[in-house]
Amino acid sequence: MDRPLKLRLRDSEQEQPIDLPAGAVDLLMHVLEAMAAGQGVTLIPESAELTTVQAADVLNVSRPFLIKLLDQKAIPHRKVGKHRRIRMEDVMAYKNAIDREREQVLDQLTRDAQVHDMGYGAR
Repeated sequence: MDRPLKLRLRDSEQEQPIDLPAGAVDLLMHVLEAMAAGQGVTLIPESAELTTVQAADVLNVSRPFLIKLLDQKAIPHRKVGKHRRIRMEDVMAYKNAIDREREQVLDQLTRDAQVHDMGYGAR
């Protein structure tokens, strides 16, 4: 959806119109779809700082694997005492980069399979 949505909230005494921007409508649709599928939903502001456990959960990796990524400087972080904190926007930037790389590898595998006539013909 690329246009705002107008809602009218009504309680026993008054009605109040609310305009939701298109981006918010899209987000709301994704949240409702996930909830309808029985999936949990967590909203985290991009400016939030996450613990290593939270960041590992977002990336769907183990905490030790995340610690390796932090030690390799694959994801920026800072230390608060002995604890590491990772900005949500840095976690998402890493996730997006990995997703793009995975997509490129899959595209290359598909092209190779087509070249070698392995049953994955172009559509």
